[in-house]
Amino acid sequence: MNQEKIGFFSVSFLLILSLAVGRFVVEKNNLKVTSPDSIKGIYECAIGNFGVPQYGGTLVGTVVYPKSNQKACKSYSDFDISFKSKAGRLPTFVLIDRGDCFFTLKAWIAQQAGAAAILVADNKAEPLITMDTPEEDKSDADYLQNITIPSALITKSLGDSLKSALSKGDMVNMNLDWTESVPHPDERVEYELWTNSNDQCGKKCDTQIEFLKNFKGAAQILEKGGHTQFTPHYITWYCPEAFTLSKQCKSQCINHGRYCAPDPEQDFTKGYDGKDVVVQNLRQACVYRVLNETGKPWVWWDYVTDFAIRCPMKDKKYTKECADEIIKSLDIDLKKVDKCIGDPDADVENPILKAEQESQVGKGSRGDVTILPTLVVNNRQYRGKLEKGAVLKAMCSGFQESTEPAICLTEDLNTNECLENNGGCWQDKASNITACRDTYRGRLCECPTVQGVKFAGDGYTHCKASGALHCGINNGGCWRETRGSYTYSACVDDHSSDCKCPLGFKGDGVKSCEDVNECKEKKVCQCPDCKCKNTWGSYECSCKNGLLYMREHDTCIGSSKVGTTKLSWSFLWVLIIGVGVAGLAGYAVYKYRIRTYMDAEIRGIMAQYMPLESQPTPSGPHMDI
Repeated sequence: MNQEKIGFFSVSFLLILSLAVGRFVVEKNNLKVTSPDSIKGIYECAIGNFGVPQYGGTLVGTVVYPKSNQKACKSYSDFDISFKSKAGRLPTFVLIDRGDCFFTLKAWIAQQAGAAAILVADNKAEPLITMDTPEEDKSDADYLQNITIPSALITKSLGDSLKSALSKGDMVNMNLDWTESVPHPDERVEYELWTNSNDQCGKKCDTQIEFLKNFKGAAQILEKGGHTQFTPHYITWYCPEAFTLSKQCKSQCINHGRYCAPDPEQDFTKGYDGKDVVVQNLRQACVYRVLNETGKPWVWWDYVTDFAIRCPMKDKKYTKECADEIIKSLDIDLKKVDKCIGDPDADVENPILKAEQESQVGKGSRGDVTILPTLVVNNRQYRGKLEKGAVLKAMCSGFQESTEPAICLTEDLNTNECLENNGGCWQDKASNITACRDTYRGRLCECPTVQGVKFAGDGYTHCKASGALHCGINNGGCWRETRGSYTYSACVDDHSSDCKCPLGFKGDGVKSCEDVNECKEKKVCQCPDCKCKNTWGSYECSCKNGLLYMREHDTCIGSSKVGTTKLSWSFLWVLIIGVGVAGLAGYAVYKYRIRTYMDAEIRGIMAQYMPLESQPTPSGPHMDI
């Protein structure tokens, strides 16, 4: 064995060893047997890492254990067996024994025969394991992406119990439940994708690139809307210290053997090396970091999809130059990206890749990341087909009920229970208002808020508008009627929600308000000369013999009284005019007397200093100068 192969096997052995000692978490869902009574109960089963698990939902079916081909390694058509459900019957869950062929092949064969799901019974007593896809070099994997039914591994003891019940002729009904497979604590889903820039690893690489392209639009909508927080990750391994200076480690690793990736073609003599993959992975991680700092992390999806299209290995464009062109075209700061990457040849640790290696180790409910690609949703590893619709189902099941974004409530992902019998919730057909609220997991019956008006009630049998402005919504649920130019309503636009018939009506205020006949009930027009006529919502009073009706006193006034009243008013006007004239005359006299007095005073003052000609000159001594 030459040195190249020894180095390759050493790195591979280290990888295998790291996976073996790691903590791999088996993702599980519930399985509920509803009949027969002898085995009724809730059991755990392991979700297969293929097909499409119904995340957030349930699936009800009848279990069948075929008499032939019990390991499902051959086509059931060879045995004239079909599992297709007939009209009115529950879907079929096929119970299959473990062994002799790949789990994925069992699922594919059962799916072709019409099975709605498969239950693989373990062949030995052991803890549940995850059923994974086979390596491409061991099997023709063309059918893998066509598996659409869910699968579950059950324990040997449960498998034996199911077989025993079926052998006795009992009908075994079962409910597969994925509603709690993904935690859903709040209105935001946090998810991570462990991926790789390598595009020469066969079917898995092709599937991964196709997923990135197809999921990009949905991912960017969710991220821009603040509904998700996405983080990409990349797996690297280290080279054994004894081989860090070897040709193999130098070609597969950067930073002196600290961060390594397998050779893309698994042939050291041609194509790109593992270190090229590590550098491109690091570049993608740095692009995400720079974009996240600028508040636009969703642009990462544009970069990785553009890189897969424009810089493939097969065209010899898997280079820094090609990557830099994309970075510039997306207006990403190239200098910051290069600074983040650092010097791959330096004998130092890279903080980005070091953090990635630490993140590979499982924490809490999440196990170690050992499979590429791996999707983690709300700290739970996703199991199933890496396909847009299947992944969206898993992510949508991670939102707290009633907080799901619109993309989760499309027909492709969700069945709208509100469309059938309004989901059993309250509704007002006249106003097109309903308490049924569609969610990814089902429906909620909650009284709605319409145009700022809150409805109150249990949501099932009644909801009633309340608070200010509630009369604007279906008149607050109160009685309302229009006749001619008159409209009356029992709704009062205040903070109460009671319906009260208006003045002139009586009734419950909700279904009806009847006109009160004030004339018949003798509440008005009771004077001897009064005549009463009832009208809708009011009344009219008049007087006999041309008398005048005074409504505020409920009385009729005669003509003599009217004449007296007119005379009184005439006298009042004469009196007012007389007082006015007397006032003006008095004012004129007052002004005249004041002016006469002022003239006399002025003359007296002037006479003291300048004797008038008509007065004699006073006598007295004279002084000569």
